[in-house]
This record gives sequence, C-alpha cells and structure tokens, in this order.
Amino acid sequence: MKTMTINVRGMSCGHCKSSVEDALKNLEGVTTVEVDLDTGKVAVTYDEAKVEVTDMREAVENQGYDVTT
Repeated sequence: MKTMTINVRGMSCGHCKSSVEDALKNLEGVTTVEVDLDTGKVAVTYDEAKVEVTDMREAVENQGYDVTT
C-alpha cells in the first residue's frame, strides 16, 4: 500500500468532500480517503498494482474539481 496527497481546488462544502471521497473510494485499489476542506488536500491510500495516479486524478476531475501538483 502507498499513501499520497492530492491537491484539489474547488472544494468548499460537505457535498464537495463527499463527492471527492466517493469518486476515489469507488476505484478498485483505493482503501482510504481523507479530505481536508481547509487545505484542499486529499490523502489517499491505495494499492499501486490496482490503480494508477492518473485514474485518481481523472476520478476527481470528473466530479468538477481541479487537481494541482
């Protein structure tokens, strides 16, 4: 398992947090997701053999948020 932090812009409320959490948790290989609305940081623990960073980025962007590096 690996843990990484994704910077997400555009989240401002509980619904935003839920949207991002659900999008990431629905990916096979993602085990935990922790969203911090104040900082815009999302900590993701995942199995790198099952999911790629590009998949996670795409899942968040498909919810309408911007992923920054």
